[in-house]
Amino acid sequence: MRSAAKFLQLLRDAKASGVLVEEVTWARLGQITGGSVHQGIALQTAASETLDLDSLIDGCKDLGEPPLLVALDGVTDPHNLGAVVRSAEAMGAHGVVIPQRRSAGLTGSTAKVAAGALEHLPVARVVNLNRSLEKLKDAGYRVVGLAAEGDVTLTDVDLSGPLVLVTGSEDQGLSLLTRRHCDQLVRIPLRGITPSLNASVATALCVYEVARRNWMKDIHGQAPSPPIKRPRLVGGEVAAAAVVQEQRIELDLDPPKPTADLEFDQSIQLSP
Repeated sequence: MRSAAKFLQLLRDAKASGVLVEEVTWARLGQITGGSVHQGIALQTAASETLDLDSLIDGCKDLGEPPLLVALDGVTDPHNLGAVVRSAEAMGAHGVVIPQRRSAGLTGSTAKVAAGALEHLPVARVVNLNRSLEKLKDAGYRVVGLAAEGDVTLTDVDLSGPLVLVTGSEDQGLSLLTRRHCDQLVRIPLRGITPSLNASVATALCVYEVARRNWMKDIHGQAPSPPIKRPRLVGGEVAAAAVVQEQRIELDLDPPKPTADLEFDQSIQLSP
């Protein structure tokens, strides 16, 4: 397959159409196909459109309240991504930032776990997360990363002003480079034997703490929550020029021989 002219032309056509082509391990292909038999290539289509970071920043300028964004560094489990989107939207966050590579996409599984939140919460997909964090700093945001070795606890950290909360991957947390781009690292104290929290749970605790100190602080009893303020995108919708088609091809160029052909959810098989 590595030298097949027809196969290489398919990849070139896919790239020319704006599809993100990523080479991954055989194990990763097994993960995204749910363990089904495949032929070394899978196509994922988006359950929702994404936009670029500049559009999200511009849309948050006239909110009338400090913007809150959630950025994810290497979260590859679509269930975790969906849970983060659901918690962030419910707690009043204004957007999510995810990298193009080494990250779960907006698949059907993500949308199912998000329980409708993807329809209301803008998601910006960026080429380089760390450069994007620097761009957010230039726009006036403070970047707070979640890390077990943080020098301040969640209850003590300053969560005021335009804010970006950064959560790391499920197994390794924030990468070393991403930690260096954070203004501050914050930890969530734990009492039990369990050494860490699930990425989506840790994110939910943090966005709740931001909400508790802001719009939630004057709510008591059965008093209703204030209406949510959404980023103002072009014409109330994402501008066509700002839309990034969320399509990913993940492949292993030296796969073992498949034993059978079997269709799987959210993917398309291509015979070599």
